[in-house]
Amino acid sequence: MTNPRTDHTEWDEHCERRDLARLLPPPPHPEPSPSQLAARRDFLLDEFARPRPFSGLTTRWRSLVVVAAVATAAAVTAMTLAPDSSTAEDPAPPATAASVELLDRIARVAYTQPQPSAQDGQYTYIRTVGHSTALAESADGSMRRSTTTTNTERWTAVNGTRPGLQRRDGGEQPLPAPDPASLTAPTYRMLAGLPSDPEALAKVIYADAERNHGAGSGSTTGPDQEAFVTIGDLLCNTVAPPAVSAALYHVASRIPGVTTVQDAVDAVGRHGVAVARVHDGTRFEWIFDQRTMRLLGRRTVLVKDGPWGRAGEEVDSVAVVAQGIVGAPGEGVATETAESSH
Repeated sequence: MTNPRTDHTEWDEHCERRDLARLLPPPPHPEPSPSQLAARRDFLLDEFARPRPFSGLTTRWRSLVVVAAVATAAAVTAMTLAPDSSTAEDPAPPATAASVELLDRIARVAYTQPQPSAQDGQYTYIRTVGHSTALAESADGSMRRSTTTTNTERWTAVNGTRPGLQRRDGGEQPLPAPDPASLTAPTYRMLAGLPSDPEALAKVIYADAERNHGAGSGSTTGPDQEAFVTIGDLLCNTVAPPAVSAALYHVASRIPGVTTVQDAVDAVGRHGVAVARVHDGTRFEWIFDQRTMRLLGRRTVLVKDGPWGRAGEEVDSVAVVAQGIVGAPGEGVATETAESSH
């Protein structure tokens, strides 16, 4: 894991050493003898042929749940998927050059956006359209995969001192005021108080990720993946000052394992380019309009076959269709209609 640095010079020197190292030839190693090569080949062939225990039900993003529906029971029980200790991942490589360049472009665009005129008596407004996947156990023990589409509107007090409101598929429910506001329960004022310097902001995000998903926490997510998910949540679920949004993108460019996907589609069918990270058999994507660099939404896609589906299939997807500052719960803003680049 790459810990965040707080000194610009130290970070720049680290990046320069890393980039220069890539230009050097690999260190010399003695060539194995023919007998050693044959032994290694036989070992690999034996490993490929050896039966593997089923290990598809591993921990998913934010502890995806299996819904166990038994015919004789009226209640539905949700259970967290058990982690598989046999699937420990190797340390991720540094973010790719393409992802760093893309995130830098996105950050520069985000920084130039108008500063919201957010007053303490106002509310942030987010409207999303999304779909998610669930697994249900039938009476005969087989697993049934289903997809649910959800339309959501959410209002949160700018300063977090008053309750908010959520509308989902025609129903309404009040939302308690965050107490206190945090990275997982943010308000506009809380976000405005975050550092706009990427080094300092990385320290804040990683401190939270280490506390909840670091060594000794029992979590299989890990700080790097948790930092990526946290930033994605903040970008898709909140309204933040432009300087903070730009800093979040810069922090993301330093997370190991970050890559790009050239063509990704959000929940309402808009095509774009994605910043992505693979964890535990699933690719987590943030999708951007290729022309405007505006965030369209996010999705998770399987990269290997398993009980949730086949490689290439979506597990969930959320499109951000409107966001802004409004005067009161129930008020909205114009739906955004970014043109597809495809």
